[in-house]
Amino acid sequence: MARFHTNKRHVATNPDFIIAVDSAAYGILMTCKAFISKGDEAIVLNPVDFLFKYSVESCQGTAVPLSVPLAPDGMINIEALENAITAKTKLICLCNPLNPTGKVFTKFELEQIGNLAIKHNLIILSDEIWSDIVFGPHAYTSIASVSDAIKQQTIIVTGYSKSYGLAGLRVGSVIAPNEKLYQQVLLASDHHSTTHGCNVLAQVAVKSALDDCEDWLHSFVNHLKNMRDICVDDLNKIVGITCHSPQGCYLVFPDITDTLLLEKAKVAVVPGLGKWFGDRAAGHIRLSFATSEEILKEGLDRITKVLNER
Repeated sequence: MARFHTNKRHVATNPDFIIAVDSAAYGILMTCKAFISKGDEAIVLNPVDFLFKYSVESCQGTAVPLSVPLAPDGMINIEALENAITAKTKLICLCNPLNPTGKVFTKFELEQIGNLAIKHNLIILSDEIWSDIVFGPHAYTSIASVSDAIKQQTIIVTGYSKSYGLAGLRVGSVIAPNEKLYQQVLLASDHHSTTHGCNVLAQVAVKSALDDCEDWLHSFVNHLKNMRDICVDDLNKIVGITCHSPQGCYLVFPDITDTLLLEKAKVAVVPGLGKWFGDRAAGHIRLSFATSEEILKEGLDRITKVLNER
């Protein structure tokens, strides 16, 4: 893991500052436990997966939403971000690539975010679980690689369920930049008490994936790019649906405001409810295209048929 982040993410990583966890989700929660106390605030993108808000609130903190564009190529408003920072702010929660919109943050945006963290002495919680699923010409940049000063403010949380299909093994990693932050996160993790931890077999599987499966991952991302194009093209052909093409993640986030509900289509979707993604997700659904072309086409055909019957 340290070698991977050093060589592939350009983040010089000390293996002594890595904690193996039983999921990236728990990595997010324990990072919030390390830096959020009752009454503290954390800035959370809107829309974004619910785990940030859930984790902050579990620590009796307040998740402060920051609206970001729904179109993946929209730029984050840095002025709005700084205006959201108060004396109570402790964390900036960053999901890159962004679930559910598929935005991949540019190095310029990450530098601006990082510099604000330095200016206001904030910790950046960087959720990088989707970082391998990025479609060219876009390229992934870890915020911790932008500068050493930004790295010293950053806790990286990642997992292996998206890239390598290891969800059932419940394995993730939390990476701290220095001894001080490592000890804070370790204390919050409860790993020292043995009540939490990641099993050894899962860690062996991750090592094998990172060391030996790069060709497989490359083929997988190429397949996903083809499925993305099919999914986006077919959804945009349906009257009433608007769908942006994601830059990363294997998800699309179409706007279905002008359609009926998809109950008759018998296709599993995730509704854009505020409790899952924030209030800016209203009127959208989340669809995964990480499947075969045959299954994807059948699902899209069912949706098309139902909506065309209106």
